[in-house]
Amino acid sequence: MSGMIDRLPGWPPLLPELFGWVESGLPGLHSTPGVHSIRIEEFFEDGAYVLRAELPGIAPEDVELAVTEGVLTVRAERTVDTTEKHHTEFRYGAFARAVRLPAGARGDEASADYKDGLLTVRVPVPEMKSGTRTIPVQHS
Repeated sequence: MSGMIDRLPGWPPLLPELFGWVESGLPGLHSTPGVHSIRIEEFFEDGAYVLRAELPGIAPEDVELAVTEGVLTVRAERTVDTTEKHHTEFRYGAFARAVRLPAGARGDEASADYKDGLLTVRVPVPEMKSGTRTIPVQHS
C-alpha cells in the first residue's frame, strides 16, 4: 500500500513514512538502533512453549538462538543484494527479538526448526500443578 502512495502525486511526503512507522514501530522506541524487530506468535502445545518467528528470505545458518537466564533471544541478518533497485520495501540488516520464557521452561532442552521462512522453537515446560495445596501444621 505504501508503494502506491509513494507514487501518487500531491501526497505529503510524510504520509508513506507513517505507514512505515506502523509496520516497524515509532522511531526512537527500539532498544537497539538499526535492528529490526521480528514478528512472532507464541502458544503452548503438547507440554512445550512454542515460539514461531517470521524470517522470510533468511538462511537458517544466518539465524542465532540463545537462552540466557530465562530469556530466549532470536537474532538474524539479511544482507543487502548488490543489484541496483529502483524501489524496495525489503528490510536488510540485523533482526532481533527477545522473549521471556514461562516459569520452569527448560531452555537447555530447546529445539528449533526452520521451514518456508518460519522458525519454530520448542521449549519443554513441566506441567504446573494447579489448585491449592494444604500445609499441615504440626503440634510440637
